[in-house]
Amino acid sequence: MKRQVEMEELMLRAHREFLENLEKSLNLLAQDIEEAGTMAHICTAEWCLATESVLDELAKLIFAISEPRWLAKEDSKKISELRHRIHDLYARYKAVNK
Repeated sequence: MKRQVEMEELMLRAHREFLENLEKSLNLLAQDIEEAGTMAHICTAEWCLATESVLDELAKLIFAISEPRWLAKEDSKKISELRHRIHDLYARYKAVNK
């Protein structure tokens, strides 16, 4: 039983670190999209392709996260927030890329 608890604690720490890094990536991408909205010369076809590719990859990662039975409610809430945030970033990207 002790090993089981230790494994769950290790997985929870790794899970939280992964979520933190996803959130940091979303923050960086949000800044990039925000800057592109204020500077028309940034919004080139190359930028759009790269940004959409990053959005797609982050969306795949975020929506592929499973929620283990031992996951705390706050962690489950964080996953939900990340899923909503990626959706919002797609909308902001589309607004910039018109």
